[in-house]
Amino acid sequence: MTTSQHKIGSGFGAWSTARDVLRGIDLSGRLAVVTGGYSGIGLETTRALAGAGARVVVPSRRPKLAEEAVAGIDGVEVGELDLADLGSVRGFAEGFLASGRDIDILIGSAGIMACPETRIGPGWEAQFATNHLGHYTLVNRLWPAIARGGGRVVSVSSAAHRRSGIRWDDVHFTRGYDKWDAYGQAKTANVLFAVRLDELGRDAGVRAFSLHPGSILTPLQRHLPKAEMVEAGWIDEEGNLTATGFKTTEQGAATQVWAATSPRLDGMGGVYLEDCDVAEPAVVEGEPGGVQAHATDPEQAARLWELSAELTGVDAFGAGPRP
Repeated sequence: MTTSQHKIGSGFGAWSTARDVLRGIDLSGRLAVVTGGYSGIGLETTRALAGAGARVVVPSRRPKLAEEAVAGIDGVEVGELDLADLGSVRGFAEGFLASGRDIDILIGSAGIMACPETRIGPGWEAQFATNHLGHYTLVNRLWPAIARGGGRVVSVSSAAHRRSGIRWDDVHFTRGYDKWDAYGQAKTANVLFAVRLDELGRDAGVRAFSLHPGSILTPLQRHLPKAEMVEAGWIDEEGNLTATGFKTTEQGAATQVWAATSPRLDGMGGVYLEDCDVAEPAVVEGEPGGVQAHATDPEQAARLWELSAELTGVDAFGAGPRP
């Protein structure tokens, strides 16, 4: 089977920064929505896009904190959105659509990682619900504005997708919760979401990408005990970074900014990226780099879309959003 999962020689790499990939690109007059755009690599993404001239909307579960984080960055506005609450997602989307504005770029950068077993809504596992279902619902509810913009949707995944495919018989981990397997499933869902969205949206001129930003110490690790990170060799007892290969937040933001703006990706979509280039297929199980076949399978992507529509009651390409 042929695949588009091959490097294209972008000219950038693992240590490129968001500003590096935007050099020479003018985003004046364009609007970007960046979930998680007030913390970690999301904040660096907001700063870089705004610096290139874009208007950036930052939906936030904690608007006051977000406003403090983005203070001083011109061209940024904050909205209220909790991805774990589909009523909140609906409220944000309806408010945005009422403004009549188009969306040129949407980057799903918010997420939770390796949290203790948590149930939200009707008993959904929190990582799958927040990282995947929340973003699925947001994009579908914002679809009229995204379609008019004819731009790009970027789904921030992780190399952790290699840990688990979709557990079709128990997606909410009602039997035997493992925080890392649950995170891996959610990150696989982020990739499959982009595969299916690209297929559904390309006739409207919308292309979708997923990516691994790299290893970066950010507030994403908030649920990890310090002892676990010390044992993993990431930090020392004082909390100082000791691992090699970790990126700065500016470098960690680069791949998603490149995905959202690079002219080298014109005419492409549905592919998984890493280190500011298209990733190769993973060859050897357990070795770093590349994307696993279970995350790019179009049949599994379509199946996940159908499941997501059933769970959320929202599908911009089917019956349409329902109350």
